[in-house]
Amino acid sequence: MGSFTRLVVSVLLTATGAVLGALASREAADFYGSLQLPSWAPPGGVFGPVWTVLYVLMAIAFWRAWNAAPAGGGAVPIGLYVLQLAANALWSWLFFAWHRGASALLDIGVLWALIVATILVFRRHDRWAAWLLAPYLAWVSFAAVLNFAVWRANPVVLAG
Repeated sequence: MGSFTRLVVSVLLTATGAVLGALASREAADFYGSLQLPSWAPPGGVFGPVWTVLYVLMAIAFWRAWNAAPAGGGAVPIGLYVLQLAANALWSWLFFAWHRGASALLDIGVLWALIVATILVFRRHDRWAAWLLAPYLAWVSFAAVLNFAVWRANPVVLAG
């Protein structure tokens, strides 16, 4: 598979993960606005632009790592990338669609570990690919703390 084809697949795969998460987030602005939030929580309008940038960086990172992987050596980077995309999309469903704060927190912990594993594997193939995922890891780390704080402040609404 050529580099351009891999770029197209990388973008489409990443966009699919983004869309799956976005489907669960259709009512996110209203729901987020109805929650008791810590004083340091960003306004709801910040999330869309941040995630757009992160998904672009993720797609580029995946493309670079995939291109740099030796022939037949792409299974682990691809597998980890797909798993972290699935955990990312699942978080939106758990938190925004199903209002499961504890489950979302557990999922974001798994997501965090998968991002770290993906960074380590990408680094073996392309250092820039690993660095491109650093903002994603930072944002998910912040989101995990925010998830915990919001869940604890809204135990009835975010029960499970």
